[in-house]
Amino acid sequence: MAKKTLSIGGATYDLFVRLPAHTVHECEKEKSFALTLGDKIRVDELIEACGGGASNTAVGLARLGCSAAFEGIVSSDQWGEKLLKNLQKEGVNTDCVTVVEDEVSSFSIILSGSSGERVILYEPGTNSHLHDVTFDKDILAEVDWVYLNHLQEDSCEIQNDIVQMLATDGGPSITWNPGGCQIARGHTAPEMQMLLEHTNLLVLNEEEILAFTKATSVKEAIAAITACGTQNTIVTQGGKGSIGCDGQKLITCPTLEGVDVVDTTGAGDAFGTGATWALLNGMTLIDAMKTGTILGASVVGAYGAQTALLTDIEIKNRLETVTLDVSCTSLL
Repeated sequence: MAKKTLSIGGATYDLFVRLPAHTVHECEKEKSFALTLGDKIRVDELIEACGGGASNTAVGLARLGCSAAFEGIVSSDQWGEKLLKNLQKEGVNTDCVTVVEDEVSSFSIILSGSSGERVILYEPGTNSHLHDVTFDKDILAEVDWVYLNHLQEDSCEIQNDIVQMLATDGGPSITWNPGGCQIARGHTAPEMQMLLEHTNLLVLNEEEILAFTKATSVKEAIAAITACGTQNTIVTQGGKGSIGCDGQKLITCPTLEGVDVVDTTGAGDAFGTGATWALLNGMTLIDAMKTGTILGASVVGAYGAQTALLTDIEIKNRLETVTLDVSCTSLL
């Protein structure tokens, strides 16, 4: 029987604008787009795609063979209709989706360079309306694993309902990818502590976990999160790979070599999806990090956060054939 998952958070309609190479400028260690006011620039390509953290993880888990559901808010506008149709086409349960009138669905314009550079312009739209009134907490009792994605500030209050269900005997496991408002609150805030105590997998990038913990190193940050009772933590580091911890040992996993990076949108969601699927199926954290790395590498090879998500057959085949030199050291 397929494992039941629930992704909570946002769905966003993405418009990718591929800018010509001459618009990318490099200064010291930073790259930026240079768009002179008044210029009329012919773009290389326009690509429409569905995205948003919870939408990405729900679709990713569905492709990996899970009975996946999505809980979030969309509008009845054209973008909301496309987001809903995409989820349903991918086999994602949308019974918990709230559709509102006279609003704008979350929408992003992604300025993209030829080597994966990007700037995202976004309007959160209806994603900011996920709160107690629209949150169906009863479904939490019916799933095996919850994936809590980035939440808008007004949506953070649903965490109490989630913690209450996680603390129940036989409650679901959870992957948590905190958003800006949670990171700003810090890991020592009481409501963050309660959620961390019940978190099976915390996924953040290096910048985020340092901000979340106010630590000066990734190892120090991971130790702080582990002390809160979090079972597994993974910190993604872009081209440097990832660092994970199962409470006792630090695990370092490199990136895949020879990957042609087209666009990095959704790479973090893909990594978390792969790692969650592995843990959901009884694999070790080492295998979870390998799975996340493989799925993330697939996604960055195409435009759109969901375009190159793999199936369970594909990921299993790649796990058997791909070699990643993983190393382990003690957390202490």
